[in-house]
Amino acid sequence: MTIRVFCVDDQAMVRSGLVMVIEAQDDMVVAGEAGDGQEALDRLTATRADVVLMDVRMPRLDGVEATRRLTAWPNPPKVLVLTTFDLDEYAFAALQGGASGFLIKDAPADDLLSAIRTVHRGDAVLAPSTTRRLLDHVAPDLPTPQTGPDPLAALTAREREVLLLMARGAANAEIARELLLSEGTVKTHVGRILGKLGLRDRVHAVIFAYQHRLVRPAP
Repeated sequence: MTIRVFCVDDQAMVRSGLVMVIEAQDDMVVAGEAGDGQEALDRLTATRADVVLMDVRMPRLDGVEATRRLTAWPNPPKVLVLTTFDLDEYAFAALQGGASGFLIKDAPADDLLSAIRTVHRGDAVLAPSTTRRLLDHVAPDLPTPQTGPDPLAALTAREREVLLLMARGAANAEIARELLLSEGTVKTHVGRILGKLGLRDRVHAVIFAYQHRLVRPAP
């Protein structure tokens, strides 16, 4: 299957570089380009794309708001955010808005291509530990959750344990060792947690845990 990639960046040279790398792949094609978020939304209404490479800091409409609007569409493309800095509040806001992950702009081309393929499969492209480090950075600015029903009411006791370990950046193998379970069982629990909480992937499970103050930032 050919992956249709749409490139959004306010710098024409950056877009040209992305286009050159993508078009050199047998399994990818550039579906279109845009210089800001609004132009991207306008063009994507008439252009089918599987993955959108989205810069976050752009004029007129930034990548964060463009991501929020785009991922609210029926059957939206996956969004991979491109950012200049590893610890970037804009990247976190884009993750909150529905992006499937973020990548540093100066990442090697092989990493970019791997990320596109991973996002296209429906997986997140950054490790939960990386997400946690980003969240630790922005946690002081997160709003205090309002009182109300238990956000984990739908989860079993075991699923709660798995969620908390995920939120601390543990991979499936580490969770399995900690809880004396098989990796297959952990994977099943993760799938059920995401389904019950209506979350896109395990990265968004980490965000959920921070937003609801289920874990505390690292000291």
